[in-house]
Amino acid sequence: MPQENRTSNRIATVPNAMSVLRILIVPFFAALYLGGNVPGAVALLVLSGLTDMLDGLIARRFNQITELGKMLDPFADKLTQGVVALCIAIRFPAIRPLLLLFILKELFMLCCAVVLLKKHKRPCAAKWYGKVATVMFYASVSAIVAMDGIGLVKSDAFNLTAYILLGLTGIMMAYAAVKYFQIFLSILRAPEEDPLFEKKNQKTAHKR
Repeated sequence: MPQENRTSNRIATVPNAMSVLRILIVPFFAALYLGGNVPGAVALLVLSGLTDMLDGLIARRFNQITELGKMLDPFADKLTQGVVALCIAIRFPAIRPLLLLFILKELFMLCCAVVLLKKHKRPCAAKWYGKVATVMFYASVSAIVAMDGIGLVKSDAFNLTAYILLGLTGIMMAYAAVKYFQIFLSILRAPEEDPLFEKKNQKTAHKR
């Protein structure tokens, strides 16, 4: 069996462990932040963001891209983003429009993925603009949480900074949604592949 196929079927890899760690961090972040321990919540959010940036680099550098990782990584991203946005929205009404945009974007992408799967087509992997939107989200909410921690929530500077960060993040999220929709349309319009034909080609190539 080719090395890349063996790698794609692995479960126990460093990037997958990082994705699981991000999932486990989520409830602890929520408990700390809503419980008033903002510094601890910030530390967990920074750790989550770092692992999110590193897991893809490690997967590509050490050939550890797996089918499980392709599902775990976006799930960890979306779970973290949703819970963090919800926690901040509880404290700051200004975050609520971004939370609504996030929910609509994710529901839309989920519907697109379901449509493709029903047509026996594989949804696309995460693209750079999706990753940039994720990093911007982490940076924006981390800044807001940090300013909350040092007591700037009632200042004009906080309000201005928060709206700028949230606005830029919202624009990037909308851009990513449009780009993913274009990819969805291209995959949807592509001719459906025959699994039996693919398997036959793979066996022929292997014999060669």
